[in-house]
Amino acid sequence: MKNVRLSSSNLTVSIARLGAPMLVGLLAAVGNPVVDTLMVARYSAIDLASLAVGASLYVCIFVALMGVMQSLMPTFGQMYGAGQFAAMGDMAKQGIWLALCLSLLGASLLFFPAPLSRLAKTPLALRENTTLYLRILAFSLPASLLFLVYGTLNNAMARPHMVMALQVGVLMLKIPLNWMFIFGYLNIPALGGAGCALATCLLAWLSVVTGWLILRWNPFYRFLHLFDTGMALPDTKKLGELLKLGLPLGINSFIEVTSFNFMALFIARIGIEAVAAHQIVANIAIVLYMLPLTAGSATSTLVAQSIGARQLLLARRIAFSGRRLAACIAVLMACLTWFAREELIALYTHDPRIADNALPLIVFVCSYQFFYAIQITSAYVLRAYKVVLAPTLLYLSILWGIGLGGGYILAFDVLNLMPPASITRAGGFWFSYTVGVSLLAISLTILIVGVQRRAERLAGVGET
Repeated sequence: MKNVRLSSSNLTVSIARLGAPMLVGLLAAVGNPVVDTLMVARYSAIDLASLAVGASLYVCIFVALMGVMQSLMPTFGQMYGAGQFAAMGDMAKQGIWLALCLSLLGASLLFFPAPLSRLAKTPLALRENTTLYLRILAFSLPASLLFLVYGTLNNAMARPHMVMALQVGVLMLKIPLNWMFIFGYLNIPALGGAGCALATCLLAWLSVVTGWLILRWNPFYRFLHLFDTGMALPDTKKLGELLKLGLPLGINSFIEVTSFNFMALFIARIGIEAVAAHQIVANIAIVLYMLPLTAGSATSTLVAQSIGARQLLLARRIAFSGRRLAACIAVLMACLTWFAREELIALYTHDPRIADNALPLIVFVCSYQFFYAIQITSAYVLRAYKVVLAPTLLYLSILWGIGLGGGYILAFDVLNLMPPASITRAGGFWFSYTVGVSLLAISLTILIVGVQRRAERLAGVGET
């Protein structure tokens, strides 16, 4: 990396250029559950409700394990910035072992989901479809985690287009495969929501095989020496380093996703129409998440490379530019979503009862976009500094305590507070989540300033 001074505008452009292919790739990845929801919504309300519950359970497990795998991102990024290319190749091989070990745990939970279903109090009418959905996805989990090795390696080297191409290709194939398995074609029976899982499984393994072929035959990756010595045995020291960083990240990710996705499990107790409406609004929210998420990921990549190159003042300026860019984009998208709220909901359902339940929830989605942008970008910057424990404690106390806990109290009025109708039932969860995200953004902002100052002080770096 060249040791040069860059203006804030140059940094913003650099982040945007790196984030653009990340955004396309993530939108393609998020497009998969969106496509699932759109297509299953036209199959049956029962299958849509089962999909909402099953997807929530799966995402909680997958995101937690993905969080552990994300320990590769700052590790690769700092190694790349320091010019330790052979070490990156060695660590990628350990990442494969990490993915396989985590897959055993996750697949076991997915294949035997009864305890999770009982914990979530999933309605009996939904359990059979939900169980089949999760058992199929158990076979896709190893491929999904292995693909993260390929993805984090490329993103850390600022080559997100290599990940984007595969993610877009998967989305294009997902639509016809979904149609084939959900509604049935030729001799294939109609599987409803379970058909989405089968399509996901096939495409996950196709992605892994394609990624391996790219790493093996593309001459760009030769400097990593990935295939010079064959597959390495598990290295307990390196795996320990990844787990030391990855376990807090996994817990962090689990807390974040459960604070959001457990809403579906609790809202399912209210009724099928309520949880179906929640699933629609959640899909809209997930698409909006991708914009600040990609800004955060791109910012984290450049910050980690700068830290590896010992350019800490540059790292701080990149972090500020990334957070500012994410916030501006989030405000713009929140405004656009508010004005197009009725049209967006109409894309998902023509059932007026589901639409009436979904429409009031959009106000909460728009309200927290600015704070979510600050929160997620700050969290990714802290990962680049390998600071993970303090954010995890903040996520635990705020998102679970205030967000999910407060939502449960408001939704079911367990304390007889008699809150306004707009923040009861499903609205209670969304209101509390909005409050939690706002507090988390403020807390992480304070934390990141302290972390940056401490890193610069320890390195003997002063203001210029």
